[in-house]
Amino acid sequence: QVQLVESGGGLVQAGASLRLSCAASGRTFSMNAMGWFRQAPGKEREFVAAISRSGGSTYYTDSVKGRFTISRDNAKNTLSLQMNSLKPEDTAVYYCAAKRANDFVTKYDYWGQGTQVTVSS
Repeated sequence: QVQLVESGGGLVQAGASLRLSCAASGRTFSMNAMGWFRQAPGKEREFVAAISRSGGSTYYTDSVKGRFTISRDNAKNTLSLQMNSLKPEDTAVYYCAAKRANDFVTKYDYWGQGTQVTVSS
């Protein structure tokens, strides 16, 4: 099993930045691709960004392109999401996820508990 713990959420004003982190533990050798998802109140969980095991490939949902950057440090078993120019519509619970496959298509196998990000206007 893999355990994922997110941190770094908070309340910020529109235009501010936040950096989310995800610490992985357990059978981390089984992790390959990782990603961030978010769920706003009353909405379905949606994909935000993903990164391959090597970090050489990344993928973003259109609404965050140019504002968010996903990165990982395999030596430290951490995943990060740098969020700049935050907008009120970015308000959501953000989840870290990991999978055994190294692609951007298949389902994720492991999930964190989430961290709240609130952006005020």
